[in-house]
Amino acid sequence: MTVHFSSRVDISAPNPIAAAQASAATAGITLGKLSDSNPTRHGLAPQEIPNVYEANPRGPKAARESLAGFLGDQSGRAVDPERLYLLSSTSEAYSWLIKLLCDAGDAVLAPKPGYPLIESIAGLECVHAIEYQLHYDGAWYIEPADIAAILDSPEGERVRALVLINPNNPTGSYVKENEREALVALCRERGIAIIADEVFFDYDLEPIAANRRLAGEEGVLTFALDGFSKMLAAPHAKVGWIRVSGPDDDVAEAQRRLDVIADDYLPMSDIIAGCIPALLDAAEAQTDRVRERVRGNLAALHRMLESDELGVVNVLRPEGGWNVLLRVPSVLDENELVLKLIADHRLTGQPGYFFDMTSNGYLAVSLLPEPEEFKRSIAAVLDTVRTMLG
Repeated sequence: MTVHFSSRVDISAPNPIAAAQASAATAGITLGKLSDSNPTRHGLAPQEIPNVYEANPRGPKAARESLAGFLGDQSGRAVDPERLYLLSSTSEAYSWLIKLLCDAGDAVLAPKPGYPLIESIAGLECVHAIEYQLHYDGAWYIEPADIAAILDSPEGERVRALVLINPNNPTGSYVKENEREALVALCRERGIAIIADEVFFDYDLEPIAANRRLAGEEGVLTFALDGFSKMLAAPHAKVGWIRVSGPDDDVAEAQRRLDVIADDYLPMSDIIAGCIPALLDAAEAQTDRVRERVRGNLAALHRMLESDELGVVNVLRPEGGWNVLLRVPSVLDENELVLKLIADHRLTGQPGYFFDMTSNGYLAVSLLPEPEEFKRSIAAVLDTVRTMLG
């Protein structure tokens, strides 16, 4: 089936003047513009930013070329810079893609447990987020039959995109190869696009074999999201990107429409884009630094849980990312646990129900703190559990 695109994006035929301009550009003819109001083309750019503003909706070409080279080196396969879109964050990317794919009242499939961002952004776009459940049997997994059942239900007719978080937050689970093959086939059959959020991909903790990015997937229209916020552990570096891949016809139609959205929101700032090559140069070392921290803290967490006398707290196996889920005795109310941490240890946290866990008894923990701070926090959790159990 062909992919459904929303009716929100105006791709009506160009007026005669726009058509003539396009013909001239195709013929290599440069036209002067009576109405050119770009001051940088008239010698009026400030000394601090001397560049001529190119107004490319996908983002400055030089920055996209740098990013394409970096991604190609990572994957060992060439990446076309014309299939990259630069924008301020992956949150903005979700908003653009929902606009692209969904009319008001349509739906996207989002994983649970999961970070509540997708539901919030979908709601702002007047679109529903329908949850699909991740399962745990010693490792987290997606059951493609669950997705098929939703798509076969009455509400499945409204679904326009499947969101895959690879690896998921907070479960830390990667999309397995067999899951990927089944989901790509399912989406291709139903004309559904994949939105793959891969911001945590490089932070493997206890990975399974053959972890693979969905970026570059050719079997179905795929929008892969990534950015500097997680890659550089720099949430204040607001640079994100979308990489479009899939069957050529679907990609061409998606980009024709996505260009309209990107143009309406204006290209990324040249000032920010100019920093991208240097930030990419720093990415590998910074990712290694963060990976070492989170792996070290995970190892310390395992040691502390194994040596705890009560032995009633454990960690659900994470495969990647920098957050983990602790399992505490379900007789303890999650709210009461966090409130006691606040009262006794001046320490707060996020209980499992924040992420729509299906039962009581979970606590999300970041692996990012300095090692000694991390150990003190885990000791406080174990002490609080011990006290509450009496």
